Amino acid sequence: MTEYFDSLVNRRASDSVKWNRYPADVLPLWVADMDFLSPQPIRDALLDRLNHNLFGYSKPQEATKLTICAWLKRRHNWSVAPEEILLFPGVVPAFNFATLAFTKPGDSVLLQTPAYHPFFDLAAHAKVSLRYAPLSPAQEGFYEINFNEFKRQIQPNTRLFMLCNPHNPTGRVFSKSELTRMAELCLDRHVIICSDEIHSDLVFSPHQHIPIASISEEIAHSTITLISPSKTFNLAGLKSSAVIIKDSLLREIFLQQVSGYANAVNILGEVALNAAYSSCDDWLESLLDYLEKNRDLLYEYVRHELPGVSMNKPEGTYLGWLDFSNTNLDSPSSYLLENARVALNAGDWFGENYQHFARINFACPSATLETALERIKSSLIST
Repeated sequence: MTEYFDSLVNRRASDSVKWNRYPADVLPLWVADMDFLSPQPIRDALLDRLNHNLFGYSKPQEATKLTICAWLKRRHNWSVAPEEILLFPGVVPAFNFATLAFTKPGDSVLLQTPAYHPFFDLAAHAKVSLRYAPLSPAQEGFYEINFNEFKRQIQPNTRLFMLCNPHNPTGRVFSKSELTRMAELCLDRHVIICSDEIHSDLVFSPHQHIPIASISEEIAHSTITLISPSKTFNLAGLKSSAVIIKDSLLREIFLQQVSGYANAVNILGEVALNAAYSSCDDWLESLLDYLEKNRDLLYEYVRHELPGVSMNKPEGTYLGWLDFSNTNLDSPSSYLLENARVALNAGDWFGENYQHFARINFACPSATLETALERIKSSLIST
């Protein structure tokens, strides 16, 4: 299936945020969506539903929840009951509602930095303060959890820990021991865990995604888990996700918070989710093989061809976290946009201390990635 992922798709005529933000001579390797066609079973299911020709009000189908249960058991060995699942139009709205549900103004929320930027917006949306437990770079850029700092940042008013696993932007896939220790520190202080696991299906061997709520019943009953097929199958525009809350009281509190708002996905989003989680395992295995080759290409190119730049090898996601600290660039993404005509995410989007970093999306045909890297190399040589 390599030819499938090697195909160059013209996305500029498709209202693509990724491809239309910048001029036509810029290669966009920034926002986290892929330049690959979604799997054929999903497209077939959507066309079949479109041929129905009626799109009135709908309600979430029990079959969809059963499909999610089967996926989680098959892919992550996690047993979830249908009644523990709420279909929801997106992970970002879900963690915003979770913050509103489980905090009050003046409380604090714990984040691990660098962090996905919408986490920072929780402060304004929910009138909470943010506590930061930075991940610590170790050998070859590998990021570790500083558990002493993690514990210190949990204050008496800390009500929620926003976990991102696999982690965006570093690509870490946290181990069972790491997850257990973080969960125990949260349980000891009565902190609820909101776990964004949107990249959970994009993990490279020998690593394995472990849903934090699957570790123990006690952890499960203090966790809200957020998943979506959007990153895995390139479906972000269809706004479909699932909120998994095993504890009945937490689930009721969340439902009260979203009462009056849309707490289901649209018709086509649900169709796509169903098809993705029921009929696309083989496609996903091929995707992971391709992404792993791209990851290795990126990692080796950075090590050997980009002086002053370093990165850790991502264990999951299709995102690379590039460290330009040993170059003379104050704003790498701005410099590369202007001089290499390559668009990356600016490092300070992930936290104010990361202005010398940039995030690159390697979910594209390898030819596109190679061209971008060659442009970056040429621009750095000329500095």
